[in-house]
Amino acid sequence: MLFRKRSSRQMIDEELLKTLENVKQEWLMRRALIDKSIEPSYELVYELKLTKAKYLFLLKVAKTRKLSSKP
Repeated sequence: MLFRKRSSRQMIDEELLKTLENVKQEWLMRRALIDKSIEPSYELVYELKLTKAKYLFLLKVAKTRKLSSKP
């Protein structure tokens, strides 16, 4: 077959890896912002914890699916 349709699992895995990378960048950005601030607001600390939890959850899902961002 010349043109194969990608399986839904591959598409979901690619989307998961993209989302994982985006959430990681967001988490690192928020952490750097808190590190630079003198007195971070409670909202910012809450958002940092929430973003970290999202990242760790997505990382756990990626590990159970045996995904790797390396080609």
